[in-house]
Amino acid sequence: MTNLLQTPEATQNWYLLLSTVLFSIGVIGVLFRRNALIILMCVELMLNAVNLLLVSISAYSGNVDGQVFVFFIMVVAAAEVAVGLALMVSIYRSIGSIDINVLNKLKW
Repeated sequence: MTNLLQTPEATQNWYLLLSTVLFSIGVIGVLFRRNALIILMCVELMLNAVNLLLVSISAYSGNVDGQVFVFFIMVVAAAEVAVGLALMVSIYRSIGSIDINVLNKLKW
């Protein structure tokens, strides 16, 4: 069985392009969305784009360091999601909304 990352159809340029598109979608979502849950999902999308890039570079170079680094990024991302969702549930219970404009008024 051939490795998918090393087939002629899947060159590293395609992984770079896909990673760039995913990261750009995440950045646009963080900048233009007002819902805190969607912003958290866009941050996760950006992390996954970086993970895809690290795995593709690691596979093409024959080095496993990038894949080990991706494992640690995934552990930190899982902890971030758990804490972020817990904060959003707590904020929603106290305010009744997770809109960023409403949350912005809390600092005053």
